[in-house]
Amino acid sequence: MPSVFLHDWNLSPAEAIALQKRLAGRVEREDRLGEVRHIAGVDIGFEQGGAITRAAAVVLAWPPRAPGAFEVVEQVVHREPTRMPYIPGLLSFREVPAALGAFGQLSRRPDLVMVDGQGVAHPRRLGVASHLGLWLDLPAIGVAKSRLCGRHGEPGPARGDWTPLTDGPDDEVIGAVLRSRVGVKPLFVSPGHRVSLATALRWVVGCLGRTKLPEPTRLADRLASRRGQAANFS
Repeated sequence: MPSVFLHDWNLSPAEAIALQKRLAGRVEREDRLGEVRHIAGVDIGFEQGGAITRAAAVVLAWPPRAPGAFEVVEQVVHREPTRMPYIPGLLSFREVPAALGAFGQLSRRPDLVMVDGQGVAHPRRLGVASHLGLWLDLPAIGVAKSRLCGRHGEPGPARGDWTPLTDGPDDEVIGAVLRSRVGVKPLFVSPGHRVSLATALRWVVGCLGRTKLPEPTRLADRLASRRGQAANFS
């Protein structure tokens, strides 16, 4: 699956921060997506003490056969040497290269991507979902389990309740804190690229099954955790 070449990966932390600031201006926070027939979920992990990055991509057919009953049409796990050490705020430079390797093996181009990580809910507005969305030129949504930056109240108790995630002196809305399941900690949803916050929330809620995570990222996480049992490894 083709991608857009944005930059080299051999960067110092200072160069990566400067690049984030430039690329953030290219992120589109309004809807630019067509008919959605396939949704990809992405999860990134590490092996051998962080020396190897592992990216899992699962492509699901939309709509599901029944609520929460998604058909997996393709799945890939790609491994490659990690290119950058762990530096808070620069995780996309550590994770996106392997994610691109996984997408490069897919036989079909998804119409929407959900990433286990931040979109614009990032200090420089370029989390992994935004960075990957720019490389792929695809609509992308960040679905994170924890907050990286910003302020928020407590969302309501019911599934689908949410409250804005804001940041900066002007209280810029950078995402939403979503109650995806009654009685569990909320998710942090933010636009990645080519998707508005309202649309991001609608898709995440629409992809919820019986667990806390939306099915695309839940299945990607499950695939990644098999550690060698999935198909189409590189």
